[in-house]
Amino acid sequence: MAIQVKSEIGKLRKVLLHRPGKELEHLVPEDLERLLFDDIPYLKTACSEHDQFAKTMRDQDIEVMYLEDLVAEVFRNDAECKEQYVRQFIEEGGATAASLKEPIFEYLMAIRDEQTLVLKMMSGVRANELNFRGACPLVSRVKTDGQFILDPIPNLYFTRDPFASIGTGVSLNRMYSATRRRETLFDQIVLEHHPDFAGQTTFYYRRENPFHIEGGDILNLSRRVLAVGMSQRTTPEAIELLAKNIFADETAEIRTILAFYIPAIRAFMHLDTVFTQVDYDKFTIHPGILHTLRMFEITPGETKESLHVEELQTRLADVLAKYLELDHVTLIECGGNDRIASEREQWNDGSNTLCIQPGKVIVYDRNYVTNRILQDNGIHVLELASSELSRGRGGPRCMSMPLVRDDI
Repeated sequence: MAIQVKSEIGKLRKVLLHRPGKELEHLVPEDLERLLFDDIPYLKTACSEHDQFAKTMRDQDIEVMYLEDLVAEVFRNDAECKEQYVRQFIEEGGATAASLKEPIFEYLMAIRDEQTLVLKMMSGVRANELNFRGACPLVSRVKTDGQFILDPIPNLYFTRDPFASIGTGVSLNRMYSATRRRETLFDQIVLEHHPDFAGQTTFYYRRENPFHIEGGDILNLSRRVLAVGMSQRTTPEAIELLAKNIFADETAEIRTILAFYIPAIRAFMHLDTVFTQVDYDKFTIHPGILHTLRMFEITPGETKESLHVEELQTRLADVLAKYLELDHVTLIECGGNDRIASEREQWNDGSNTLCIQPGKVIVYDRNYVTNRILQDNGIHVLELASSELSRGRGGPRCMSMPLVRDDI
């Protein structure tokens, strides 16, 4: 199977990453909020930290694949596909890019090396790189100081969000912010055209659907139970559509979707920033969500197009134990009993762990309070330097898209 992910904790065999590139160097203070960053990472250190992340996984016998490599392979072997997606990428790049689509298309297609082309698409195109005075004389006079005609895509190293592996299928997502929507084009290219994936993947959601949903809100609790967060970036309408598509697939094993409502604020952002699984019966959680958390069970309705929804009134630990068929589960609080440590380390993704096998996780080293508590609970912790990667507001789970896990 090209995609096989039926849990959050099964031994990770294959993962998709994107190594940070010049798109991070193209961040400027005036664009930070629009491009969903709070600060500007130092690229050299960010790359070193990301390389350590990849090496940590390779040392654990995990195959690491890079998004930019896979897209370049498709372009290298399919000129028609390359032309089609370069044009679509420009069309979706905003009003200015659409008005200058031919000059941008000519500029990009003149890049003969496909790897260089893909990285340029990701890092953006400035006005002073194009010759478009004749086509748009006013624009060419105003936008001559290095302004971007085609924005960089600095969030690409968070490969978790544009799509989600669900069983043997995927949700190819419609991102919350227009800033990130072109990211999913790269994943579509891979999933539909790369020989390792083409024709082997069921789509439970499409980027053309009208409702927002992101991969950080989707967790595979078991082969039969999926958790999806209702967050700042995923809507209940999207969850309903995803549920209907999964339940309509006779080959899908998932028969229950648990929808978790969390506050729609940037500090929480996605379900996996406040809640991740680290072992068969253990989860990390940010205690700040417990008093606002609402939980809903979604199961197939009486007709093919209907859903049955029931709000769950029990404690989170009891809900998890029931649906994982366990006697009990342990909730490990980010930051422990210290409110200041909890809020600080949640902001720095202390709850955003990447479980690579039961009881073994990759975490940011800066969250030392939470990491010590994880170790005290019997979790094997692999720490990752994170002075620059963490500036993008995402942790090890955010930076990784599992493609294949062992069944548990």
